[in-house]
Amino acid sequence: MRILQVCPNPYEEGSGGISEHVRNISKRLAKRHDVTVYATDPSGKLPRFEVVDGVKVERYRRFAPGKAYFFSWELLLKLRKAKFDVVHAHGYHAFPMHLSALAKCKKFVVTTHFHGAAHTTFRNCLFKLFKPIGGMTLNKADAIIAVSEFEKRLLCRYFKLDARKVVVIPNGLDLSEFADLKRSKRNFRSILYVGRLESYKGVQYLIEVLPKLPNDVVLEIVGNGSLRAYLEQRAKELNVANRVFFYNGLSRMELLQKYADADVFVLLSEREAYSLVVAEAIAAKTPCVVTNNSALSEWIDNEVCFGVNVPIKLEELTKVINKVLNAVRSTNLEKWLGSKILDWNSVVSNLEELYAK
Repeated sequence: MRILQVCPNPYEEGSGGISEHVRNISKRLAKRHDVTVYATDPSGKLPRFEVVDGVKVERYRRFAPGKAYFFSWELLLKLRKAKFDVVHAHGYHAFPMHLSALAKCKKFVVTTHFHGAAHTTFRNCLFKLFKPIGGMTLNKADAIIAVSEFEKRLLCRYFKLDARKVVVIPNGLDLSEFADLKRSKRNFRSILYVGRLESYKGVQYLIEVLPKLPNDVVLEIVGNGSLRAYLEQRAKELNVANRVFFYNGLSRMELLQKYADADVFVLLSEREAYSLVVAEAIAAKTPCVVTNNSALSEWIDNEVCFGVNVPIKLEELTKVINKVLNAVRSTNLEKWLGSKILDWNSVVSNLEELYAK
């Protein structure tokens, strides 16, 4: 099959999110199919055309007011002329997915990564105006992929979709990466956060809760974003700056080791469609604490993953983190395999079956 994947992000290793999802499925599909990726490039510094892992990648400059929605005239013109057997577009919250409906193809598939809301006031205004366009795209799609049951329910309710049109295929992991991970011996205990440093992700609560935890507990934060300066300043104000460590630009193996070494992984996000970082933490056999909302609630089993209520109350958060830190570490990964956690090869097999229908 000639397959086009449309990605709103640069299609670059380490860029996370949707880009990581598209990269992982594309390079595996390329072993058996002719795969092209149309991506965007906000910097203009990445190669316009290149072949990566057998995938033909084309990048187009984008316009992003408020760092949102990623519109590209070049991509629009390219998609109007595109002809493929399958067009698979990703990311409801950006224009490239919706522009992809213009391409000529036998099968039009979308993976929405739909949150049900945007993350800033400006984006929320655009999000509401966007609904008619979004509805047209989803109605035109031959199949809609959600990465969790929560996302499927949200899509069906918000757009009044027939549930039979929405297929749940979770994000994947390269499970071989986790096979030989071993915890390092350290003279401290650590809380780990991995992700964007934005307020909706809830990382600020981890700074606030740290003074309430034993002095041998440190906070390790992996990622970057607009909240970093505030987090550093707040850590100083609370006299815990010497217990907070920031990391950015880690290699893949360095990140995996962070997961394995952590005593607890915490994500207090307001909304998630799946959460690949929680899946990675569980695959590294690290217990997690998450908010009891959105798709994060699907991870909570009170054995490997524990929940806290929203809005966040520091007393409850302190109690739950202490409980996990002092508990015997559970390593029951098998319960998630094949349901919430799939190997990327299984994800691709499911996609090929969907494309061929």
